[in-house]
Amino acid sequence: MTKITFIGAGSTIFMQNIVGDALLTPALADSHFALMDIDPQRLAESEAVARSMIRSVGAGATVSTHTDRRAALDGADFVITAFQVGGYKPCTITDFEIPKQYGLRQTIADTLGVGGIMRGLRTVPVLWDVAGDMMQLCPHATLLQYVNPMAINTWALAERFPSLKHVGLCHSVQNTVEELAHDLDLPKDEFRYKVAGVNHVAFFLKLEHQGRDLYPALRQGYHTGKFPKAPLLMPRCPNKVRYEVMDHLGYFCTESSEHLAEYVPWFIKDGRQDLIEEFSIPLDEYPTRCVEQVEMWKEQAKTLTDGRNIDVTRSHEFAADLMNAIVSNTPYMAYGNLPNTGQIPQLPMGAAVETPCLVDSNGVQPSVVTDIPPQLIALMRTQINVQELTVRALTEQNPEYIYHAAMMDPHTAAELDLRQIRNLVTDLLTAHNDWLPDWCRPARAA
Repeated sequence: MTKITFIGAGSTIFMQNIVGDALLTPALADSHFALMDIDPQRLAESEAVARSMIRSVGAGATVSTHTDRRAALDGADFVITAFQVGGYKPCTITDFEIPKQYGLRQTIADTLGVGGIMRGLRTVPVLWDVAGDMMQLCPHATLLQYVNPMAINTWALAERFPSLKHVGLCHSVQNTVEELAHDLDLPKDEFRYKVAGVNHVAFFLKLEHQGRDLYPALRQGYHTGKFPKAPLLMPRCPNKVRYEVMDHLGYFCTESSEHLAEYVPWFIKDGRQDLIEEFSIPLDEYPTRCVEQVEMWKEQAKTLTDGRNIDVTRSHEFAADLMNAIVSNTPYMAYGNLPNTGQIPQLPMGAAVETPCLVDSNGVQPSVVTDIPPQLIALMRTQINVQELTVRALTEQNPEYIYHAAMMDPHTAAELDLRQIRNLVTDLLTAHNDWLPDWCRPARAA
């Protein structure tokens, strides 16, 4: 019996997607799912959903629940992480409200920028704890890492635990294909594409339908105002930023416009409300989304946890197909985030990069991509600068690198001067005091 451990199983909808996919996969349908979370109520809700799905599918899977992480990890074959250290309250609120006092506005704040840096400082130590337990309790298990900031987390895991089998997984590629198919009125399953870069700032280097390059149609549609259409996945977040970047840099980014807008210095600017309006940039989108999701879950929980069987359908997450490939030695291609050992030779070695990966019983094996245009490489390097300095702060326990990371962030540097950035970072470290490692708390970092 394959043991699949889910750390952060209180993320019930995400757990439902991954476990549901596994139950629909013959090689995984009889797995044991060890669900772990620090919130007993959310854990109980997830257990009820998992058991309802098992009954609905008629699979032979079993479930156990744990608030003790080591008990959940013991003997695991696969470990899935999906958690948010510090939660919406207080940490996400802090990551938005303090920068606002300096005139720095954000949209999502979970990947780059001061929000992404702070989330990395809170998250990496917990992931290191998980990895340390894995090396003792399930050293041959594969970690499927879904936590943001993805690139910082992946890089830091590899630095501290070089023998750990792990891959960072995201759904930005699948989501983008779905959005582009929606705009072009084409079946998404008929697209052929190649993507590479860093997580959330990777690009479609090739995008075709039945041998036809789709980029001319995308450019023409944007110039004539036909694209982007009303968004398919996020109603408040039209894809204007991504189309504008494509128009100037030549290629379409894998992450949504609300994300991309805060990774670059071109769209969110003090005194430029015209840019916010023209490109429909949803400032403070993530806090708004968090509140909505909490309310939505309250309604969903009533029906998902009442004991009725739950219809189980396939999601577009990579996890189940990836686990199936390893267990059954059935070759599969997924987009994965791994340390750069040469799969993108144009980017620094060791940086976390996203490329197509072959998965089979040998594990996750990245393919090599050597043809990324120089303007895209230049943009990716601006992201890697921030990621590397954050990882260096964590691995060397050097608080000064936290400040340097924020100083090198494209959006932050475009808005604030050096003294403002230093004061902002100190304020954030002070506010996050209880959620940070001792070495970077303000008394040490000042």
